[in-house]
Amino acid sequence: MGSRWSSEEERQPLLGPGLGPGLGAAWRSREAAPVLPAAAAGPGRVYGRRWLVLLLFSLLAFVQGLVWNTWGPIQNSARQAYGFSSWDIALLVLWGPIGFLPCFAFMWLLDKRGLRITVLLTSFLMVLGTGLRCIPISDLMLKRRLIHGGQMLNGLAGPTVMNAAPFLSTTWFSADERATATAIASMLSYLGGACAFLVGPLVVPAPNGTSPLFTTESSRAHIKDRIEAVLYAEFGVVCLIFSATLAYFPPRPPLPPSVAAASQRLSYRRSFCRLLSNFRFLMIALAYAIPLGVFAGWSGVLDLILTPAHVSQVDAGWIGFWSIVGGCVVGIAMARFADFIRGMLKLILLLLFSGATLSSTWFTLTCLNSITHLPLTTVTLYASCILLGVFLNSSVPIFFELFVETVYPVPEGITCGVVTFLSNIFMGVLLFFLTFYHTELSWFNWCLPGSCLLSLLLILCFRESYDRLYLDVVVSV
Repeated sequence: MGSRWSSEEERQPLLGPGLGPGLGAAWRSREAAPVLPAAAAGPGRVYGRRWLVLLLFSLLAFVQGLVWNTWGPIQNSARQAYGFSSWDIALLVLWGPIGFLPCFAFMWLLDKRGLRITVLLTSFLMVLGTGLRCIPISDLMLKRRLIHGGQMLNGLAGPTVMNAAPFLSTTWFSADERATATAIASMLSYLGGACAFLVGPLVVPAPNGTSPLFTTESSRAHIKDRIEAVLYAEFGVVCLIFSATLAYFPPRPPLPPSVAAASQRLSYRRSFCRLLSNFRFLMIALAYAIPLGVFAGWSGVLDLILTPAHVSQVDAGWIGFWSIVGGCVVGIAMARFADFIRGMLKLILLLLFSGATLSSTWFTLTCLNSITHLPLTTVTLYASCILLGVFLNSSVPIFFELFVETVYPVPEGITCGVVTFLSNIFMGVLLFFLTFYHTELSWFNWCLPGSCLLSLLLILCFRESYDRLYLDVVVSV
């Protein structure tokens, strides 16, 4: 498999008796299931409806990312229409990481009540959040508070759309489709945030500060109407997705798709003990959280970083857009490759972070062209930034799959919840810090290659294991 297996005790299948006729009973009650002998194991079954479930969840993740990034691309227009301050704009973005503070409650709900209840609660929070932003009211102070409340509720939906992708793929997809399903479900949230760079500026006009007073008032009213049109459209889409999930979003298929899907998992308390005491998991969790947290903070001030290079805010937005879109495409392609060539997750991450280290170093040295004499052109800036985003963003689903394999039988939602919680806390601290100390950002460029190199070393020292895959490939034979 390209790696060394973990100990015999750690990879006990813990399945209910009879993965043939008795599989349905073990699938419905996993917690009281005894160990299944290897001879009793058999292949699982997949259903065509799994793609509909994946589509609904991916659309929910896409819209959540779109709603979260509503205000960043149109911040100048929002300032004029609603009187937002710089702190307001920063807080509207920070509601995303802040929404991860009750992450452990959503992990408990996913572990105890399953996918349907958790997704319905998540989509309902998004309905409330987008609805609050649409309440027509003339008092700008109250309107701003409603918008903040709506962004906070949408942020609370983040733990589910970011954490539940591996849980969904294990529950519905076979072993040779899991990484692909995880990539699609996890990448769509990033793609939604990227599409906000298109939707907002295309619909909402930029303010014109050179107009006379009466023209400015007319322009402000027009901008406000266009922003409200975007808010109403997002509210309508969220309501449609909520109605679809309410009508059909089963918690699990009638029969599990694989041996690992029907296995017994650790309890909530034991899962946290296992995670916090597993040095290999902590090592790979830091390899994920540090560079992606730094990259998120760096992306948030990319327009300021590129200002000395005479790159406009519009061009900086396009760089961010294409880096995310490229990362989504490459991430899904890499996950599909991982499904075909199993047991190669570490190698894929090493390749991705080698590219990320080289790309970030290229960008940093290019910005120091007065010393390095490297050509500082729009092409080189576009190429280095987009390549960096592609390498880092595409690593997310690969990391998720490796996390689950490393600490199995810890439930997928708990594993990814802990990791994304750490990443969002790290990103939130950086964004908060950059809100007050953004006058000199040249030092921040060096954080990128440093964090990527640190992650590369951690991945290189990491000893991989594929306990979940062991069940599906070896035990089920």
